Amino acid sequence: MKKINPILTILLTVLLLGCVNDDCGLCFTPPEPFLFEIVDKTSGENLFTNGTYNSQEIEIINTSDNSIVEFTFIDENDINLIQITSIGWQTEMVNMDVNISSNNIFHLFVDAERVAGECCDYTRYNEIRIENTENEYDSVSGIYKILVE
Repeated sequence: MKKINPILTILLTVLLLGCVNDDCGLCFTPPEPFLFEIVDKTSGENLFTNGTYNSQEIEIINTSDNSIVEFTFIDENDINLIQITSIGWQTEMVNMDVNISSNNIFHLFVDAERVAGECCDYTRYNEIRIENTENEYDSVSGIYKILVE
């Protein structure tokens, strides 16, 4: 019975692996989260910071099936933002109502498409609409400022 030379085995393995052309490496591109700041339209004050709203009274409903949508309330350093991270992991159309204290604050519609890129999959948002309220989007911070009267 012949023994295989371990050095020859390692050399062949390295040569075979060296022929694989993978310029991309490992790649994971999650969708961008949606961030919302709820502010007074006149004063610009954050309505959670000034005590008008309580974060425990936020409810986000998927209006397609009336299910509860999970979210995170970011209150570190009194930033007080609502963050939704469940949108865009797959191609989908999303309809959500954001309610606080049983009041509808706004409706969110998103048309998200998961796209296969050259190296990585990524999410393209074909359409984003915030309805039933005025809003401003800050492209630098990625925060939607919801203006409440």
